[in-house]
Amino acid sequence: MPPPLFVRSFVMGPMRSNCYFVAASGEAVVIDPGGDPAPVLTQLGINKARLAAVLLTHLHYDHILGVSALCRATKAPVFASPLDAFLRETAMGGRGPEGTSPVHGFPPVPGFDFAPLSPGRLTLCGHPLLVLDTPGHTPGGLSFLFPYAGVVFVGDVLFHRSVGRTDWPGGDEKALLRSIRERILSLPDDTEIYPGHGPPTTVAAEKALNPFFVPGQGTRGA
Repeated sequence: MPPPLFVRSFVMGPMRSNCYFVAASGEAVVIDPGGDPAPVLTQLGINKARLAAVLLTHLHYDHILGVSALCRATKAPVFASPLDAFLRETAMGGRGPEGTSPVHGFPPVPGFDFAPLSPGRLTLCGHPLLVLDTPGHTPGGLSFLFPYAGVVFVGDVLFHRSVGRTDWPGGDEKALLRSIRERILSLPDDTEIYPGHGPPTTVAAEKALNPFFVPGQGTRGA
């Protein structure tokens, strides 16, 4: 069996997005560093871990703002879906007119390179990691499942009692709901869901209480 998985979340950046630090066996991954990476660097020292990878669920600015600084400090490689690459040249990717986002007026995202990541299986932190294809919020949306630990990191696909927006470039409501049903809510009921904003939840709770999957109408998240 893989060793116990350490998970800690940090709320980062102007949109208060969740960045996740995941570690075991002296190795760590960081998911969606959306702001100043200082607390992540501190956590690396506390855990005495090497940062093996930065994983991005999607390429919206509030999930990538701290990537460049984190990689300068650690030299860790970055992985994201190539289907989201076009977002890096849009306001939602942090490169609007005059170098800022006209949507929120936030600073531009510093440039960084990433290696293309496709759905499949990896091994990180001594654990198998399943990269799940979860488009809808963005065309290249990915979720990261650690099956032995029973945790999945979903970005802005699914939230506590809500789902992600689909009215931004590349959004697709039908694809989003299909991704949630087929990739996330099909997981074991006790799987912990770590979203891109807000508190964690579980598969069982969302199947029973999320208004997008039971009678009623919900309010979308970020």
